[in-house]
Amino acid sequence: MFSSGVKQRWVAFVFVLPVLVLLLSVSIYPLLRTLGLAFSSLELTVSPVETFIGLDNFAKAFSDARFWNAMGNTLTLVTVGVAIQLVLGTALALLLSEIGFTRVVWLTALLLPVMIAPVVSGFQFRVIYNDTFGPLNYLIKTLSGGLVTGPPWLADTRTALFTIMMTDVWQWTPFMMLLVLAGLESIPLELTEAAEVDGAGYWGTFWRIKLPLLLPVIVIGLLIRVMDTFKTFDLVFLLTGGGPGSSTETIAFYTYLNGFRFFSMGYTAAIAFIQLIIIIVIARVFLVVQKRMRGGGIQ
Repeated sequence: MFSSGVKQRWVAFVFVLPVLVLLLSVSIYPLLRTLGLAFSSLELTVSPVETFIGLDNFAKAFSDARFWNAMGNTLTLVTVGVAIQLVLGTALALLLSEIGFTRVVWLTALLLPVMIAPVVSGFQFRVIYNDTFGPLNYLIKTLSGGLVTGPPWLADTRTALFTIMMTDVWQWTPFMMLLVLAGLESIPLELTEAAEVDGAGYWGTFWRIKLPLLLPVIVIGLLIRVMDTFKTFDLVFLLTGGGPGSSTETIAFYTYLNGFRFFSMGYTAAIAFIQLIIIIVIARVFLVVQKRMRGGGIQ
């Protein structure tokens, strides 16, 4: 006969078993299968036979100019785009923190972009950026008295990536605003009042009291947005399709092209794992930074 402790452990295992099976079937196994593909050659347009080739797919990626172009576009969206979201989100949060009873109304209005599905945002801005009948070029032409006509935003290599970035900024700046506003609301009122009594002023209070206390929240917000922006696919697919040429291809979109248009499954798996490694490294850096902030006395 089993003891009561052993019985409890077996009962717990039986209840957890379905979740383990589900996790292994939909997560762990595909991950391991993809890792195996990354070291193999599988060109479905040529043959369904999988051949082990070692690190050749990774070597191909690092020597692929189109891969580096996609990585550069992705890093531009991650660095510049997320930085703009942080600055605008912080500014909006500071404004909302000073508003009284109408804050709920403004907050609801500002959060609307986050509530819209990315596919809807993509179609919406595709109409806005249209160089023939889009409202943006119409506004530019009207304000300039017909002297200036807007560029073909989605068809010009100089503006296409910018349009994707600004669409992403429009949709996700409210997310950063909400995080920073929550951080501001958690700061003890006694600290800011004491700083004002000491003559710190508004900006002195912000730079010396509020910002240091907000840094852990900002780091987490940046981590979430950096990881999400690194996977940008939907806006590229809907707005430019990676064009003109390959000027707006992100690494996620380039992975899609290799897998679902070129059917080069081994190379696609290798690119996917390179992305995974980069995201893990970025997440690790952000978490170490936040841990050091808290260990250094910033709570």
